[in-house]
Amino acid sequence: MKMNNIFRSLIALSLLVFMGATGLKAGNKDRSGQAGAAELLINPWARSSGWGNAGMASIKGLEGTWSNVAGLAFSKKTDIHFSHTNWIKGADVNINAFGFSQRVGESGVLGLAIMSMNFGDIPITTTESPDGGLGTFSPSLMNIGIAYSKSFSNSIHGGFVMKIISQSISDLSAQGVALDAGIQYVTGTFENIHFGITLKNIGPTMRFSGDGNAIRVYIPGQENQFTLKQREEAFELPAQLVIGTAYDFLFENDYRFTLAGNFTSNSFTKDQITVGAEFSLRNYLLLRGGYTYEEGIWDAIETDLNTNAQKGVSAGFTVQVPLSKEGSSSFSVDYSYRSTANHFNGTHSIGARISF
Repeated sequence: MKMNNIFRSLIALSLLVFMGATGLKAGNKDRSGQAGAAELLINPWARSSGWGNAGMASIKGLEGTWSNVAGLAFSKKTDIHFSHTNWIKGADVNINAFGFSQRVGESGVLGLAIMSMNFGDIPITTTESPDGGLGTFSPSLMNIGIAYSKSFSNSIHGGFVMKIISQSISDLSAQGVALDAGIQYVTGTFENIHFGITLKNIGPTMRFSGDGNAIRVYIPGQENQFTLKQREEAFELPAQLVIGTAYDFLFENDYRFTLAGNFTSNSFTKDQITVGAEFSLRNYLLLRGGYTYEEGIWDAIETDLNTNAQKGVSAGFTVQVPLSKEGSSSFSVDYSYRSTANHFNGTHSIGARISF
């Protein structure tokens, strides 16, 4: 009982912060561009991105490894996820994600999530050959998350994710680690009131290394070439604190309508407020939409105030088919769309999930 009172106090404090978020000055824009590993901020999953991650407080299953790892504790037994994203269509950037979760014991769940970004083949250019003709190179960005989540009671769920970060081209690379931690609190007569807190991307600085930072030069007065290596500057990770809440309106015949929202405090970009809604038709068809606001998001992309190619609006749906009479197994297909500036054609994600 004492533990429940502590968590109730934490949730109440979080709500006060969330309710006052609209009065805060959108922060940290002066630090934009100073962090690395920005791919950690991209949601690669089709279901949760359909309402802009507004459902962070009520998310359930493997997608919680990105949104709020506490939601991983709701995995029933075994989940397998696949997702493909055409990121900012027209930029030729594709994201593939794979995840697997397994319940261990009565209250614990282990999860594995892998995200890979593909930029295609980029022409190699130099100062001597600015038009290319020297071949191509392919950057590689990959994040591997190992997660564990546990239900401490019917109301309290928590967990953590350890992320392994890898960025590389043929002659330059950087590796790092980061940690996420999250809590979900569920209350109400029908367990339809949700609160969530998550701290993401906490870890040591990263630094690039390799032959890509070395060039061959001549020193005046010397006949031999020398190797000049530039020192690499360390960079920080894009840490986030996200506080959210959600409320389920439950109707007859297993209809559900959920309103949700969260406040995201970014260490190196502007703070954001997200609101969203999801309608579930007996868990066979789910429709969702959301909106994410930050300062300057609707200004022209050429202005100094707009530093985000995303335009805030997101939408998606899920079609889910049960594979067993008792409903313990299911197969689902997810789709999401995220709007972008006029220069691009949106971000499209499609995914599939099997639970058994």
